[in-house]
Amino acid sequence: MDTADRQSKGMRWARWSAVLVIVTIGVASFILSFAALRDLAILANTPHRWAWLFPVIVDGTIIQATISALVLAKSPERQWFLRVLGAGAVVSIVCNSIHAIAAGNPLPGWACAIVAAIAPVSLLIDTHGLALLFRAAQQDSASVVIAEPEPVEVPAPVVAAEVPAEALAPVPVQPVHHMPVRPAARLLPVAAPLTVS
Repeated sequence: MDTADRQSKGMRWARWSAVLVIVTIGVASFILSFAALRDLAILANTPHRWAWLFPVIVDGTIIQATISALVLAKSPERQWFLRVLGAGAVVSIVCNSIHAIAAGNPLPGWACAIVAAIAPVSLLIDTHGLALLFRAAQQDSASVVIAEPEPVEVPAPVVAAEVPAEALAPVPVQPVHHMPVRPAARLLPVAAPLTVS
């Protein structure tokens, strides 16, 4: 196993460990925020059997907006979901803080508000972190799968040179004139003297 394979396995292990930790913390944050928002809905005279819908709406909006912002990463519509994400986070933090103050704790109100805000802030951070991990995994897999093809030399096409139209016009055929052939002069053999040494 070479170094690149070991690094790749190490990165996969680290990424899945991070996903597991983020999901665990996110679920815990959601449960705490859910309980606080449900109690707040009951304090606001929402019927007990329907009070669970309030945290689903508030914290569910945070999760939905985060996923939508991830999916629309290169789209102008992403801005809308980022605004929804920000508004949902503010509502969740404020409602959790109001619940903590309204519950009549022995701590000062500001301390209760800070402690109560930790769960929704953590949910927001963890959901966004999970989205970033998935985006990074998609980019890594895209860079591995898509390789640059090797350049192939293609011969340039042969282009016929422009020929003037006059050159392409038909050439008139000239009649062939027969010239009389004169008989060749007769050559007589000539005797050359031989010298003997």
